[in-house]
Amino acid sequence: MKLGRNDPCWCGSGKKYKTCHRAFDEKIEEYRLRGAKVPDHKLIKTPFQIEKIKESAKINVAVLDEVAEKIRIGMSTEEIDRIVYDTTTKMGGIPAPLHYQGYPKSVCTSLNDQVCHGIPAEDIILKDGDIVNVDCSTNLNGYFSDSSRMFMLGDVEEKTRRLVEVTKESMEKGLEATKPWGFLGDMGQAVHDHAYANGYTIVREIGGHGVGLEFHEDPWVGYHSKAGTEMLLVPGVMFTIEPMVNMGKVEIYMDDKNGWTTYTQDGLPSAQWEIQVLVTEDGAEVISW
Repeated sequence: MKLGRNDPCWCGSGKKYKTCHRAFDEKIEEYRLRGAKVPDHKLIKTPFQIEKIKESAKINVAVLDEVAEKIRIGMSTEEIDRIVYDTTTKMGGIPAPLHYQGYPKSVCTSLNDQVCHGIPAEDIILKDGDIVNVDCSTNLNGYFSDSSRMFMLGDVEEKTRRLVEVTKESMEKGLEATKPWGFLGDMGQAVHDHAYANGYTIVREIGGHGVGLEFHEDPWVGYHSKAGTEMLLVPGVMFTIEPMVNMGKVEIYMDDKNGWTTYTQDGLPSAQWEIQVLVTEDGAEVISW
């Protein structure tokens, strides 16, 4: 619905549209008329929504901090799941993955050649030399946060350690390229170029996503895009940067038995770091990490 100059602004500020977001909307329209893909208002978080999402993110970060403190060689991934569930619920949240589209656990724990969506279990024991991604997502009163970290256990091979480090660097390159009135493709190419320059590949089929009011929102976030393409980034847009970087070839496959866990086709390790990012007036703010 088109707003009049003196109507209350759509952002909930209580100000008149003409003194709040009218110029902002007109700028977005200029990009649309030039052929750019632009976000609609439902993808632009209001100040009230942002504060609520940040409250959710406090839990998300605290949960991963708790995992970082307790993770060790010899523990089962089921123990990680219990840490995530207990810490999240004690702080008033709900683990977003639990029962999401039938997913059975509170967190994803992906080891070595598992690209993502590893399901915790009592008989999966962390061993010396393993790398594991712990992907944590939190629902607090209907506001969502999402991030993941890599953990290296004991004596990890140097080539595997380097994969983990470059994956984090690639994510950070993407963050640096995330700017207001730039494009999602700017971020994607920055991630892509750093990973491939170091001899790695990035999974094509699975990427990041919008997040905040739902667990997964538009836009879908890939890392094979070109600068100047994909959706226009404007203040208030929120999404995850989470490249899944393979040591070997790009091909992957899903476990037919559980319908979730995804592996590298060649059996070589894969790494992933994930941050939740808010586009701001002058750059980007990391909401969860």
